[in-house]
Amino acid sequence: MADVFASIPRKDQRAKGDCYLRGLMMDGRRKSIQAMASRLPDGNEQNLQQFVNQSTWDPVPVRRRIAKRLVPQIGADAWAVDDVSFPKDGRMSVGVAPQYCGALGKQANCQVAVSVHAVSDTA
Repeated sequence: MADVFASIPRKDQRAKGDCYLRGLMMDGRRKSIQAMASRLPDGNEQNLQQFVNQSTWDPVPVRRRIAKRLVPQIGADAWAVDDVSFPKDGRMSVGVAPQYCGALGKQANCQVAVSVHAVSDTA
């Protein structure tokens, strides 16, 4: 994880990133900050929330490093681009708007995200 977060300049932010990534990779159905913090021995909900929401670090080099490590392991034959929608109540989450929601099959209050997946016979 030190390699993945090497581009983050502050040591305390790298430590929080390490904790956050371990939380994402651990067993457990819910991957919210609160749920991950409760499962991690060094999990601190406020620290994880601050790392995700308020820390000033550039995510592009981190994403790039993860991609450079994973793509050769997967041996991608193709790339799949997909959209996914998340029904939402209220307007407090970023990007929530009345729009077509594929999960519901109709226009509703939701978030829409685009994902890119490396595709192969094994992954």
